Amino acid sequence: MKLSKQTIAKVEKIHYKGRLYNVTTSSGNVVVNGVLCKNSGGLGTPAHERVVAGMIHKAHMGVLFIDEIATLEPATQQELLTALQEGKYAITGQSERSAGAMVRTEPVPCNFVLVAAGNVETVSHMHPALRSRIRGYGYEVYMKDTMPDTAENRLKIAQFVSQEVVKDKKIPHFSNDAVQAIIIEARKRANRKGHLTLRLRELGGLLRAAGDIAFESGSALVEARHILEAKKIAQTLEQQMADKIIEHRKEYEVIVTAGKKVGRVNGLAVLGSGSAYSGIILPIEAEVTPGGDEREIIATGKLGEIAKEAVKNVSAIIKKYFGEDIRKKHDLYVQFLQTYEGVEGDSASIAVATAIISALKNIPIKQEYAMTGSLSVRGDVLPVGGVSSKVEAAIEAGIKKVIVPKTNLKDIILDDDRRSSVEIIPVERISEVLREVMDWTGKHAVLKRITTA
Repeated sequence: MKLSKQTIAKVEKIHYKGRLYNVTTSSGNVVVNGVLCKNSGGLGTPAHERVVAGMIHKAHMGVLFIDEIATLEPATQQELLTALQEGKYAITGQSERSAGAMVRTEPVPCNFVLVAAGNVETVSHMHPALRSRIRGYGYEVYMKDTMPDTAENRLKIAQFVSQEVVKDKKIPHFSNDAVQAIIIEARKRANRKGHLTLRLRELGGLLRAAGDIAFESGSALVEARHILEAKKIAQTLEQQMADKIIEHRKEYEVIVTAGKKVGRVNGLAVLGSGSAYSGIILPIEAEVTPGGDEREIIATGKLGEIAKEAVKNVSAIIKKYFGEDIRKKHDLYVQFLQTYEGVEGDSASIAVATAIISALKNIPIKQEYAMTGSLSVRGDVLPVGGVSSKVEAAIEAGIKKVIVPKTNLKDIILDDDRRSSVEIIPVERISEVLREVMDWTGKHAVLKRITTA
């Protein structure tokens, strides 16, 4: 349908292919049957008639990407579902000059492919109808956060470094040693042996901080030393909190790194999640009293459910070694000292078992040790996460020896100077832990019972 100049500022009835259309033109706008079909955009166009297509309409016959989709309001998710199902949706708007009056058009085509992203925890809270459609007509894909540590993938990390330098437009290029330092950091943050992290946003923050340091110092290239400096000043919030916690506990002697104590052990834990976490020392104390009135292990220190279950499972180990249900004769108390940040997971379970057995049999524990590891009810020491961060926390606290699950040994990535400052002892059984950290003077009969059980 083509409008001539004579239709300007008129209302006409036009027959087109057997249909009657009411066409109104005013100030350069064209309205057909009450629907705005052409907007002049001129000064004479009222604000409430200036309709701007939304993202779902701009994505028509294309792809619409929505990050953190679960953070959308339920009503908005319902509208998105309607647009997906019907392939069209009205454009709505609000005039700035009409006291908040809403403008709504006829349904406009918006046939698009939806690509949505979000964390597993948040996606589970999506609008159920919208998620059902995604599962029914599309795919749910769990994205990997690591990739194998191969020559090809190390080259991709180097390429990423170059891309970030070009994108930043200010920081210098990286020397070969600096790129190698970034690759080593990618290994550390993968938290998995033989892998590199894919959390490139966090890695990008580190290399930009290193680039800023090199730029400010007038260096032509970013060197490996700039990476080390950047790690000190560009710490995550979790790392800053962990440093403060360790400093506070050392200052008030909550962390003990020398001597021997009954019922006291240095556990290891992490703050944060994903790769944005940092290790902390977790002092644990246990006390065993006669009675058996409580009939369970009482644990304090803001523990999560998994941590509580791990503490209770220790009783199976003690029964295996000593042939008695200690909960019938004794009350057992376990305290995670000053754990205001909370404890979740079972990575402190070998430390709990060590503390309880020490208190039960009055056997001192050497305080220069720290430990981490999950404990099965059969006495096996199982792998845990964040081992590199935990070992680094032990080094910062002045710990000389760290016990880790043997299966985690290859996960530990440390700088050479830090690796030489601590002895790492891999173990497979809780009996190995007890034999290593306890002072068995005068208690060899108990040691024999444990090692032969």
